Amino acid sequence: MTGGPAQSPAFQDPDSADKILSDVPLIDPSAQIRESSFGRFAEVGPRCKIAESRFGDYSYISNDCDVIYTSIGKFCSIAAQVRINPGNHPLERPALNHFTYRASKYGFGPDEPEFFAWRRSQPVVIGHDVWIGHGAIILPGLTIGNGAVIGAGAVVTKNVEDFAIVIGTPAKRLRFRFPAEIRAQLNRIAWWDWTAQKLAAALQDFRTLPIEHFCERYGRELDAPPQEV
Repeated sequence: MTGGPAQSPAFQDPDSADKILSDVPLIDPSAQIRESSFGRFAEVGPRCKIAESRFGDYSYISNDCDVIYTSIGKFCSIAAQVRINPGNHPLERPALNHFTYRASKYGFGPDEPEFFAWRRSQPVVIGHDVWIGHGAIILPGLTIGNGAVIGAGAVVTKNVEDFAIVIGTPAKRLRFRFPAEIRAQLNRIAWWDWTAQKLAAALQDFRTLPIEHFCERYGRELDAPPQEV
């Protein structure tokens, strides 16, 4: 028998084998979507409820999540049973129940547009490459910075800084993922805005380069003088 050495098959995890993402978002048929938009390679899991929200490219959300009035950046990873921007009830009124603002459900009259305008005025803004753990809750009107990590089961009541890890109820900062200089370099490099071709070319660097070397290599590209055409 002749020929070169046998080639090992390319590795593919079983959970990757049954789905191919594309420019068209992959939305589970059981998800309920209202007035929302999704970027390229985005994915929505089973039984999610998403309303008046925007998902950036490459972001995914797992099963049984509830999201409303939220802007989500690129490359975000949202685990199962997450709640983002849950409804508030009017604490100052005699009644907390939603019959006062969803009156049409009970035949009491029209719904209250001012109440829903108030809800929309408190959007949640989530940056790029944010990881939100299983069962976390992010309350209305908050901003979650780039590269942040929200621990499983956390209840987030305050803004979260770039690359911070927060845990607990209410959520508190455990630590930053990187020193301040690295955080600034990553925001400057903004790899989440790269083309698919550049991401694929840099895949091994994402996997194996120490973070300092990664920032040095791709920060140097930004500092290089523009080439003449």
